[in-house]
Amino acid sequence: MTIIFTDGSARGNPGPGGWGAIIAMDDTVVELGGGEDHTTNNRMEISAVLSALESIPHEREVTVCTDSAYVLNGSTRWVFGWNKNNWKTSQKDDVLNRDLWERMLDAIAHRVIDWKLLKGHSGIPANERCDVIATSYADKKPVVLYNGSRTRYGVDLSIGKTGDTEKKSKSRTTAYSYVSMVHDKIMVHKTWEECKERVHGASGARYKKSTSPADEAEIIKEFTQ
Repeated sequence: MTIIFTDGSARGNPGPGGWGAIIAMDDTVVELGGGEDHTTNNRMEISAVLSALESIPHEREVTVCTDSAYVLNGSTRWVFGWNKNNWKTSQKDDVLNRDLWERMLDAIAHRVIDWKLLKGHSGIPANERCDVIATSYADKKPVVLYNGSRTRYGVDLSIGKTGDTEKKSKSRTTAYSYVSMVHDKIMVHKTWEECKERVHGASGARYKKSTSPADEAEIIKEFTQ
């Protein structure tokens, strides 16, 4: 089993951007990174996952850990509809980042992928390392990338803190985020006030509180069905 961690960053969004990825295989760990002079955070998030998947054997089972709901839902749901609808959204607009999503279709085809949505900047070491790589490329001061033994890699590759966060959130029933959908466009909010401002008075608006990253992903999935 191969596990992949990814992150993307854009200064200004749009602006100079970078992406970072960690690929942990049975015995080795490889870090990847790259950037663009003028880009968006979403484009860098996709690039990180795509570059990692394209660099490993196609027959491998993979766990992909990303803090981007856009990438997770795009890769597991939306991309198939976009492809079927000649790369138009439900609002008949051109799909953004089409060039990357077309490559993603090939990258995920015939693979067994377990997608995990992480909470960004929550202390998960591998996710934080990907952020360091991404921002270093955005700033055009790339860090040295690791390529070597898994046993000698100095970054914790576990994702247990995500589960701990979920348990605490559920037990206290506090909000992790708020998900809204207005005119088929989904947004994630960190506060209820932000969510309320968006849905107030909007015809057909839907909204729901999530209690964990996994719960947030499930709500987004529910809204897109």
